[in-house]
Amino acid sequence: MTPLLAINSLTLAFKNLFQHTPVLHGISLSIAKGEKVALVGESGSGKSVTARIILGLLQETATAEIGGEVWFEGRDINAMRKAERAALRGTDMSMIFQDPTSSLNPTYTIRSQFVEVLRRRTADLSRGDCDERMISLLEEVRIPDPLRVLEAYPFQLSGGMNQRVMIAMALANRPKLLLADEPGTALDVSVQAQTLSLMHHLVDNHQTAVLFISHNLGVMREFADRVYVIYRGRIVEYGSTGSLFAGPLHPYTQALMAAVPRITGSGLPDLPEISDTFLAPPVSHGGTL
Repeated sequence: MTPLLAINSLTLAFKNLFQHTPVLHGISLSIAKGEKVALVGESGSGKSVTARIILGLLQETATAEIGGEVWFEGRDINAMRKAERAALRGTDMSMIFQDPTSSLNPTYTIRSQFVEVLRRRTADLSRGDCDERMISLLEEVRIPDPLRVLEAYPFQLSGGMNQRVMIAMALANRPKLLLADEPGTALDVSVQAQTLSLMHHLVDNHQTAVLFISHNLGVMREFADRVYVIYRGRIVEYGSTGSLFAGPLHPYTQALMAAVPRITGSGLPDLPEISDTFLAPPVSHGGTL
C-alpha cells in the first residue's frame, strides 16, 4: 500500500556567507493513512525542522538547503511550486504548534481567525455556514460556551482553551495529515493529559494520520502506533511502539528511557555517555523506514 507520507533521504543544512551547518542527515520515514506515528528525540535533534519541511515552509527560506524527497499522496513537496505547497497547508495537512497562545494572532478574535481557516477549503462559505461549523467543532473539542469563545481574543482565554481552539482549527478542514509539534508542552500536566486524550479521540474519529513530535516518552507510548527515534538529525531506531518499549536496541533510545523520571527510588539513573557511537545505522524492530 502506498503511504500517505514518505520521506526519503531528507537532508537539511543552513548556510550563509561564512558557514554551512548540516542539520538533517538522510532522514527517512513513512506514515500510512490513518496511522499515528511519533518522532521522538531531545531538543535540537531535528524534529521541528522536519515538520516544517513537510509543511513546505523551509523550502521558502533562502538560507535553507534541502535535499532528498518528501512525498505526500504521490507528489514530491520539495519539487512543488510555492503556490502548490501553500494550497496544501490548512487543507490536506495542518499543524498544531507547541504554544497555543503565541500561535494565535492576539489582535483578531477567535471567530475571524477560524473563518479564515474554514475558507481555505471553501472560499465562498457563508457566514451562517461558518458559524454552524465553528460551533460544532468547538463543541467537539468540549468547549462549553462556543459563542463566547468565538467573540474572545486569544489573550482572554486560558492556555488549555487556546489549545482546544487550535485542535478544532487544525481538524476543521478534515486534513489527511496532522503534524502535532509537542502540543500541550506549555500547559499544566492535568490539562495536557486532557488535551492529548481529546486529540487522540478526534483523530481516530476523523481517520486523520498524525506525525506526533515529542520528547515525552510517556505521551508517545500512549498515543503512537509506531515510533522513530531521532538523534543529531539521524533516525537511530524505529518500529512499533510496543516492541520498542519492550526492548529498545539502540543505546540512545536506552538513554532516553533511562532518563524518564520515576516516583520510586533515589538519585538519578546511570546514563550512558552520549558519543558518536550513537550515530551508527538505524536499528529496526521490523517494517520499513
